[in-house]
Amino acid sequence: MTSRATLDADDLRAVMVGFRDALRLHQVDINRLNVYPVPDGDTGTNMALTLEAVVAELEGVAAGAGLAQVCRAIGHGSLMGARGNSGVILSQLLRGMSERMSGADGADGADGTGVGPALLADALAHASDLARRAVVRPVEGTILTVAAAAAEGAGAAMEGGGADNGPSLLDVIQSAHAVAADALARTPDMLAVLKQAGVVDAGGTGFLLLLDALWLVVDGRPLPEPSGVPAVDFNGLRAAAGEGGSQRDGEGTHVSDLRYEVMYLLSAPDESIDAFKEVWAGIGDSIVVVGGDGLWNCHIHTDDIGAAIEAAVDAGRPQRIRVTDLAEQVEEERWVREAAQAGPGPEPAGPPPTTSVVAVVTGDGIGRIFRSLGVHHQVVGGQSMNPSTADLVKAVEAVGSGQVVILPNNKNIRPVAEQVDALSDKTVRVVATGSIVEGFAALLAYDPAADAATNMAGMGESAARVVPAEITRAVRNTTTPAGEVHEGDWIGVSRDGVVSIADSAVMSTRLLLSRLLEPQHELVTLIEGEGAKAGDTRQISEWLGEDYPEVALEVHHGGQPLYPYLLGIE
Repeated sequence: MTSRATLDADDLRAVMVGFRDALRLHQVDINRLNVYPVPDGDTGTNMALTLEAVVAELEGVAAGAGLAQVCRAIGHGSLMGARGNSGVILSQLLRGMSERMSGADGADGADGTGVGPALLADALAHASDLARRAVVRPVEGTILTVAAAAAEGAGAAMEGGGADNGPSLLDVIQSAHAVAADALARTPDMLAVLKQAGVVDAGGTGFLLLLDALWLVVDGRPLPEPSGVPAVDFNGLRAAAGEGGSQRDGEGTHVSDLRYEVMYLLSAPDESIDAFKEVWAGIGDSIVVVGGDGLWNCHIHTDDIGAAIEAAVDAGRPQRIRVTDLAEQVEEERWVREAAQAGPGPEPAGPPPTTSVVAVVTGDGIGRIFRSLGVHHQVVGGQSMNPSTADLVKAVEAVGSGQVVILPNNKNIRPVAEQVDALSDKTVRVVATGSIVEGFAALLAYDPAADAATNMAGMGESAARVVPAEITRAVRNTTTPAGEVHEGDWIGVSRDGVVSIADSAVMSTRLLLSRLLEPQHELVTLIEGEGAKAGDTRQISEWLGEDYPEVALEVHHGGQPLYPYLLGIE
């Protein structure tokens, strides 16, 4: 085929579709390149989801629309759909390119109607500059390095000339690709954590596929095939990053002890963002703030979720708040995928009740228990795999009832659940359940014939009467009011934080119960998760029967990841 001299609006659509397809094709390989000891989401997945949002936005642009409209859709779609740190940085790169190309009609194309070589080179340079300015602490050896190299290669092609009429569009793409690929290959020399793992940067790998998509559309070169990448030894990396100080991951962020990833869209005046960034700089790292014209996509790693959100309230209005527990993300993501593949259960027969319940669940057994308690509408998610507002709205709209109560069953999901009422024509109320056992307790007061407000009050009172707790394994060293915690310790956690620390799940559970049980308590509910052993459960049961004969014990299989035992005390 003859190489295209310029890119028109339809060509640019095709580039975005090709980029989306390439990211999906290489998604697993890119995910395996991620070197954060507890991964900051999956880089390949986050980048692919960001491009899914771009393509979806483009589908709403009428056929025959001009380059400016297509570019606006790319910029807006990437900003609104950005997922994770890599997705936010990628959205800024796409926005930078779109800003320069949106006024491209007649600018420099050979036929006066599209993006020619000079404008593409300028767009890559502008994108690199915008992305670097969006990252509070930019680091070399990341996607920023690869994007800057692409701009350098494109600029070199323009300076080097070419044919009689100057370099072609293909010349610019080939030069950008060659220099970017070389920079990607050298990222392990820039970041010790990459060299330790024997991999190149994940975000940079994803960005290089954008140049592959451009090459495909301009000259027909097929997208590269996935190559297969060995999994990273996260335990070895954690040890390597411990004594030697903090490292950096493949997206330009600290491999640090900060536990939570906080993301949201922020509606705020542009002039307030510098002060907002200063506040964030004091409470976390991996800070990326992109956007403009009053709408910003914000990402941070922090231990202080409240302060991260309060900063947004001071600056403007946050929305689509997502909080991810990085320490739990990998294992829970696997369960979410498996549960999603299984699909929802059958709808109940007969007319819908006055009020239905939508519950967020994690674990196959937990889902069955919720169904037995009258919940036929479940959303898969949990501590690390927080469902989006759209996920909850979709579930609410799917129920036949005009009134709905949501059980978030996790404190990180409550802010998202609170937004649903304003986005639905139905009456939606949220019972502020912070755990699975509180969700179970709330359902004891559920009345399908009552309205949502009445159910919210009664279910909330019932949930408040249970004392929730959980047993899990520490992923890092820390200091707590209960004592020093070391990585690998079994810890018992209640609403007040860490309550027990021990070298076994059984002993930690015994210490936890001994410190939480009060004379008025009559029942302990024990929900077994993955990793729970029949012998351990028996030891806990026998101990409780001997030391607290007046307290009954109910044991259920939940199947939840990461927490071998969830407990409820009533």
